[in-house]
Amino acid sequence: MADPARTEPHAPLVWANVLMFTLTLAAAAILVPWYGVHHGFTVADWAVFVVFLGANGMAVTAGYHRLWAHRTYEAHWSVRLLYLVFGTMALQNSAFEWCAGHRTHHLHVDDVDRDPYSARRGFWFSHIGWMLRAYPSGRNDFANIPDLKKDRMLAFQHRYYVPLAIAANVGLPVAAGLVFGDVWGMLILAGVLRLVWSHHVTFFINSLAHMWGSRPYTEDNSARDNPLIAVVTYGEGYHNFHHIFAHDYRNGVRWWQWDPTKWLIAGLERVGLARRLKRTPVFQIRRALLAMQFTRAEAQLARLPGVPSQVEHLRARLAHEYESFLAAVADWARLKEQWLEEKKRAVLEQWEHVDPQKKLRDIERALGAQLRRMRVLRAQLAY
Repeated sequence: MADPARTEPHAPLVWANVLMFTLTLAAAAILVPWYGVHHGFTVADWAVFVVFLGANGMAVTAGYHRLWAHRTYEAHWSVRLLYLVFGTMALQNSAFEWCAGHRTHHLHVDDVDRDPYSARRGFWFSHIGWMLRAYPSGRNDFANIPDLKKDRMLAFQHRYYVPLAIAANVGLPVAAGLVFGDVWGMLILAGVLRLVWSHHVTFFINSLAHMWGSRPYTEDNSARDNPLIAVVTYGEGYHNFHHIFAHDYRNGVRWWQWDPTKWLIAGLERVGLARRLKRTPVFQIRRALLAMQFTRAEAQLARLPGVPSQVEHLRARLAHEYESFLAAVADWARLKEQWLEEKKRAVLEQWEHVDPQKKLRDIERALGAQLRRMRVLRAQLAY
C-alpha cells in the first residue's frame, strides 16, 4: 500500500499531540497493571470503563461521522448534545475539525498530497503519524463545512474545545469515582485506558480498514470491508461499502452484519429521536456488486487455461449475463426517470394501471438472482 519511493516532507512536530499520545499510552501501560496488582479494580470500575468506551465510540461513529460529516440522518437536539459531550470526551478534536478533515479524506481518498490520512503513505502515517506532524495535507479547510458552521452547539464546542475536553476527560471519571468510592481506579481505567483504547480503535478505520479486507463494491479506492475490524469499531469496518455509498446511514448494509451504530440510529428513529435516514436503493448496491463481479470474472477468464471450447462456452455465458445486466440497468434508469417525472407533475394517467415501484422491485430481484448466478460462474472460472 505504501509507496516505498516516497520521502515524507520534514514537517514540524505537533508537540501537544505528541505529548498527549505518548503520555496517555505510557500511563495506560504502567498504571493499569500496577494498580490492578496492588489495589485491584472493582466491578464498577470495569462497568464504567465499558459504558464510557461505548459512549465515546458511538459519539464518534453515529455523531461525528454519520450525522455531521455525512449528514445521513437528522437527530433530536438531546441526542446531538449527548454526541457532543461524549465526542468531546473521545478527544479527537472538535466536530468542526473532525468533519472538515473527514470530508477532505472522502474527496481526495488515497491522494498522497491531499488526503489528510492517506493509507498510501503507510500504516504509521494513516494510523497516527498524520497527527504528530503539521503536514500540509492535514490543514483543515473549513470551507467544506458551511452547513455545520450554522449549528450553534457545534460552534460552542469548537470555541471552547480545550476546557470542555479537559472537563469531560477528568470530570466524568472523577464523578464516577466519587459515586462508586474509587476515584483513582476510575481515573486510571475509565479515564486513561478508555482514552487510549478509544483512540486506536478509531484510528484503525483510517489505517487497517484501508489495508486489510475485501473490496466487493469498488476497487477505485483502498477502502476495505472487514468484519473483524467492524466488531471493534462499532460497525465502521465495512469501509468499502461506506466509501462508495457515503451518504447511507448504514455501513454494514446486510441485516446480519455487525453494525451497532446503524442499530442505534434505527432505534432512535423508532422512538422519534431521529428522522430522514438515508438508505442507498437496493438496485444501486446490487449494480455495484455485479459490476465488480463482471470485472473480476473477465480477469479470471483471461487467465483461464483449458480446452478452447470450454473457455468459449464460459465466455458466451459471461457475455449473456453482462447483456442482461446492462438491460436491467437501462430499464431501471428509464422507469425511475419516468416515475420521478410523473411524480413531479402529479399526473397519474400513465400509472393508473401500473405500479412503477413494483416494476423497480422486480428489477432489483432480478439483479439479486443474477448476482447468485455470477457467483456460481466465478466459482467455475476458479477451477
